[in-house]
Amino acid sequence: MPPRPENRHQARLLGLLRDNGPQSRAELGDGVHMSRSKLAIEVDRLTELALVEPAGLAASRGGRRSGIVRLSPAMRFIGVDIGATSIDVAVTNGELEVLGHLTEPCDVRIGPEKVLDRVFALVDKLREVDPFPQVHGVGIGVPGPVSFREGMPVIPPIMPGWDRFPIRDVVGRRLGCPVLVDNDVNIMALGELHSGVARSIDDFLLIKIGTGIGCGIVVGGEIYRGISGSAGDIGHIRLDDAGPMCVCGNAGCLEAYFSGAALAREARAAADSGASPFLVRRLASNGTLNGRDVGDAAAAGDPAAVAIVREGGMRVGRVIAALVSFLNPGLLIIGGGVAGLGHPLLAEIRSVVYRQSLPLATGNLPIVLSELGGTAGVIGATRLISDHVLIAH
Repeated sequence: MPPRPENRHQARLLGLLRDNGPQSRAELGDGVHMSRSKLAIEVDRLTELALVEPAGLAASRGGRRSGIVRLSPAMRFIGVDIGATSIDVAVTNGELEVLGHLTEPCDVRIGPEKVLDRVFALVDKLREVDPFPQVHGVGIGVPGPVSFREGMPVIPPIMPGWDRFPIRDVVGRRLGCPVLVDNDVNIMALGELHSGVARSIDDFLLIKIGTGIGCGIVVGGEIYRGISGSAGDIGHIRLDDAGPMCVCGNAGCLEAYFSGAALAREARAAADSGASPFLVRRLASNGTLNGRDVGDAAAAGDPAAVAIVREGGMRVGRVIAALVSFLNPGLLIIGGGVAGLGHPLLAEIRSVVYRQSLPLATGNLPIVLSELGGTAGVIGATRLISDHVLIAH
């Protein structure tokens, strides 16, 4: 297994180097409030462990020039974002700079063995470009409820065959390194915290609208998972007992009204009824319809598509408004594939949230689209595992 910090002082130093890049010993001393002698002992030990290395001399601060320290350039973390219909795999250095990123379509319903075989194949492809000898850790996100302590999904509605499959143990044995598994929305939130629009925000919500709907909750700069790991599963908040059936087995869930599958259903209904000439043509051309087609139709001014987006945004907005009143976050981020509907969806969500939540909670509340797109998950996955490997002690 790769080396780990031996005490909290070393962990704090590694955290500074990960988040801020190379630092002089003087800057590190300022950041962790250690004496010069204690700092020298800990940095030297981290060098012996091959976790850091010297990187030249800093500019003089009025006396002897301080040595610069950086994380070992050989350090590699892998982030894996397993979605309902695709896989993203990225490799980063210790500072979580993405060095390689591959994505491919993949149906999560084919089962864990086949999906993880594809993950390992993508890791091998990344190694062909960057032949790193050792993986220091792997973070994995999956589209369902996860027991974070056990590293496995638990009765995930859209992942047949994955219930209690030991992802952490299987991947750890194959790659010979620490592995952490979390819900995909949580890792997206960590990606936004590390390098997205939430870099300076300690309390925010990340709403993912895609094949499913979920909420990543960040409080005090940390993911809040709840007692069993299911916090943020807002897609299964029931809006109407007489509503459409959801994949979870209940009727009227938010996800049944405005997920990727729900958008495809509404688009097909609008095409079959002739209410949307745009979608009629798109269906005749492609044979199928999805959320992207609804977005294209709405952008072209198709009234039926605009109504679908507005109605979905209204329902999502109502749920978010309740969350805002309850949690009082400092930022709301909308991400996921359906968020590709863009500003018409964002405008409807904003309108509902600002109208229905308390003015004290929304007076300084930005509601924005994610700027990281498909990289939020893999960046967040590497943030998750690097926290564990470098900082947690």
